[in-house]
Amino acid sequence: MFYREAGQFRTSYAADSQLLPLRQDRVGMAIILLLAVAVVPFVANDYWLSAILIPWLILALVATGQNILMGYAGQLSLGSAGFMAVGAFACYNLILRIDGIPFLLALFLSGICAALVGIVFGLPSLRIRGLYLAVATLASQFFIVWALDKFGWFKNYDPAGVITAQPIIMFGHNFASPREKYWVVLLIVAALTLAAKNMARGSTGRAWMAVRDMDVAAEVMGLSLLRTKLQAFAISSFYCGVGGALFAFAYLQTVEPSAFTIDLSFRILFMVIIGGLGTILGSFLGAGFILLMPVFLNVFFHKAFGKAVDATITSALEQVIFGVLIIVFLIFEPLGFARLWQLTKERLRLWPFRH
Repeated sequence: MFYREAGQFRTSYAADSQLLPLRQDRVGMAIILLLAVAVVPFVANDYWLSAILIPWLILALVATGQNILMGYAGQLSLGSAGFMAVGAFACYNLILRIDGIPFLLALFLSGICAALVGIVFGLPSLRIRGLYLAVATLASQFFIVWALDKFGWFKNYDPAGVITAQPIIMFGHNFASPREKYWVVLLIVAALTLAAKNMARGSTGRAWMAVRDMDVAAEVMGLSLLRTKLQAFAISSFYCGVGGALFAFAYLQTVEPSAFTIDLSFRILFMVIIGGLGTILGSFLGAGFILLMPVFLNVFFHKAFGKAVDATITSALEQVIFGVLIIVFLIFEPLGFARLWQLTKERLRLWPFRH
């Protein structure tokens, strides 16, 4: 950053393992949260809140869950959209069938439902790994979407096969406007991100990383592979389930199972890889890149060419440029945006000196 670490000494293990050891980092994070809560909702218009910021926060939360499983625990998974679907439909049915259940409790229970499903589909990780595990989790994606589509109970027997999310009511107030939904999503995402960061720095995160780096050595040291891997699957699926419920209630409003396709799972996978495996910050940066870059390219082409070029051609060009940008970025910085940010900070610490 623009500040140095000199003069701040950590003399105990607790001080060294803080979430934000530097005083400037703590102040900076407090300022960012204050701006996100008190300034952004009043500066951004409804389009930016409902179409950009809310989906960005939700997808960053899901990418954080995926990063826990892939980046920290080293388990390859392609079923994140399926677990999102479990969370979305579980939250809908909980509010529909349990009269008076608080929204936050329904959200938590929907995450638990997704975690239980994640544990079931995480069982193959005890015997297989790598691409074989990815194929096994891919089966969960297809099975979940098929089950939600096949059994009408999940959709309250709606003839069109879609569900309409109920209003978000908390403490007797209906959070209906984009600004109020943004506050709800921001609060939940901030709390779960803090929890993920806390788990990653503690014994839980160290167990995940030990299994990721060499599972045989971790087992010899006394770690239970069964408990550690299934714990990672459960927590990752919980995050995806909560993200899926928010995706349905705060963003889409009207949902059908086909909204959670394999395409969405791949997008979340790209967010994690481009953002940086094994970093919480990378989940947010990767989600921002995947979500915002097509929007920026679309705005650029409309301003540059207007109606002089056919819309189908500009749309195809956007996809090509987006794909090329991803390839170029991964060639020059395969460790993702998080590593790029870390290198930038290290250079700024020395600036304006070379050494």
